[in-house]
Amino acid sequence: MKILVRQATIADPASAYNGQVCDILIIEGQISKISVSITEKADEVIEAEGLTVSPGWIDIFSHFCDPGYEYKETLESGAASAAAGGYTHVFVLPNTQPIVDNKTQVEYISRKSGDLPVTIHPLGAITRGTEGKDLAEMYDMRSSGAIAFSDGLNPVQSPGLFVKALQYVKALDGVLIQVPLDKSIGAGGLINEGVISTRLGLPGIPALAEEVIIKRDIDLLRYTQSKLHITGVTTQTGLELIKAAKAEGLNLTCSVTPYHLFFCDEDLQTYDTNLKVNPPLRSKADMLALREAVLNGTVDCIASHHFPQDWDNKTCEFEYAKNGMTGLQTVFAVVNHLLPELTSTRLTALFSLNARAIFGLTANHINEGAMADLSLFTKTGHTLLTKQQLKSKSANTPFLDRELTGKVIGIIHKGQLTLN
Repeated sequence: MKILVRQATIADPASAYNGQVCDILIIEGQISKISVSITEKADEVIEAEGLTVSPGWIDIFSHFCDPGYEYKETLESGAASAAAGGYTHVFVLPNTQPIVDNKTQVEYISRKSGDLPVTIHPLGAITRGTEGKDLAEMYDMRSSGAIAFSDGLNPVQSPGLFVKALQYVKALDGVLIQVPLDKSIGAGGLINEGVISTRLGLPGIPALAEEVIIKRDIDLLRYTQSKLHITGVTTQTGLELIKAAKAEGLNLTCSVTPYHLFFCDEDLQTYDTNLKVNPPLRSKADMLALREAVLNGTVDCIASHHFPQDWDNKTCEFEYAKNGMTGLQTVFAVVNHLLPELTSTRLTALFSLNARAIFGLTANHINEGAMADLSLFTKTGHTLLTKQQLKSKSANTPFLDRELTGKVIGIIHKGQLTLN
């Protein structure tokens, strides 16, 4: 199959063509030619005003619910959502049934997703059953293809166990991914503790619940000199702690979600259950601090935290609604809409290159002879996601029917072209 991408700005600092507007000819999944103009005929021609192409995007924290909760999402529907959102690689959480805490489950995901348009990388559980009691079989999972390790929705609470995990993955050159949340602080809380929670009469989760874990994990990281990625950072103080640890030289990276950038606790005054997430939406000051951290480089990656929930678990009283929202299809548009000053180079770092470096993925740069692993987008187009366009099996997103600036055109990966 021949694919011709016409007049696209190449956003890849490691490419000889970075910043140039070129035609790109792809034959059988390989970049055959890059030139100012290519006249060769192709099976598919891609053109769009303001078209930009970058190395394929990576999402490091998504829940595809398969096996065990296929009524919420499957590997197939999750991959379709990811491709529509411009992603060529997705890390999936181990919080399935059974839990991905052994090599058999890792191999199941890799095998079942082999023919999908997106490469799905299993995250292996840090602890057996994600129960936080005993370490899981990390060596076997790593050998079978686990990209990194995380207890996902159940962050490890025991410092003694977490320090053992940090020590263990050093031998594997592995990375732990942790959501910063101390479950004993604000247990039973529903939203951020503050003026809004008091006004709404809802129990709160204080910022302290996040900051205590970040401080603790930085101390453990300093002791072990291992690798740690903190995802879903929501508070200004949390960001400052991470920035200081990075300056100290610790191997620490972090990511934020698009919805923590877009919303704050003030948006919860309508009791919209789609905005019930964990960690919760924080104060407006925290939200603005997150945006600034994306701009100044403190934040390494944007992580979707794509957590599908079925209709019953969201269409109910706020107290009983489950946490989470879907989001793979709108991540780019949300970030680009909020922060139009982000350059294409910075977007490429946030969505692709930083994650590749952190987690040891091959950097497929946009050069002749390289395999095509590409995301195609335009910063000036528009996204309006309707229920009919939704690829996920679940519709728990506040971004339906909300116009955003920025549009994903499609992806080229595994020799396949997927267009929106």
